[in-house]
Amino acid sequence: DGRTIRYPDPDVKVNDSVKVDIATGKMSDILTFELGAMVMLTKGRNAGRIGTLQHIERHEGSFDIVTIKDTKGNTFATRLGNVFVVGSANQPQVTMPKGRGIKKTILQERAEAEARG
Repeated sequence: DGRTIRYPDPDVKVNDSVKVDIATGKMSDILTFELGAMVMLTKGRNAGRIGTLQHIERHEGSFDIVTIKDTKGNTFATRLGNVFVVGSANQPQVTMPKGRGIKKTILQERAEAEARG
């Protein structure tokens, strides 16, 4: 939420996520940005999707691209700036959204809506 941590841990690197205890304002955990980390997309066409980080492509002078694989096996790519680490491996450190971050096709959404009535 934009808070400043007075004495951050030297182990925190760029693109890592920090879990903060709201009561004390201290860091309680560091979620490292590495291959195999559980990530959530915050922007772009795939916003809200959750998956594991598979590959990082570095492009000097342009946007870095990351490849992500969701739990259904779908693989997609997005810009590095759209990705936020939410856990390690298959252990999320945050509450998952409805649908567990899986994007459904229009036909799947329609079938569910018809089933509900």
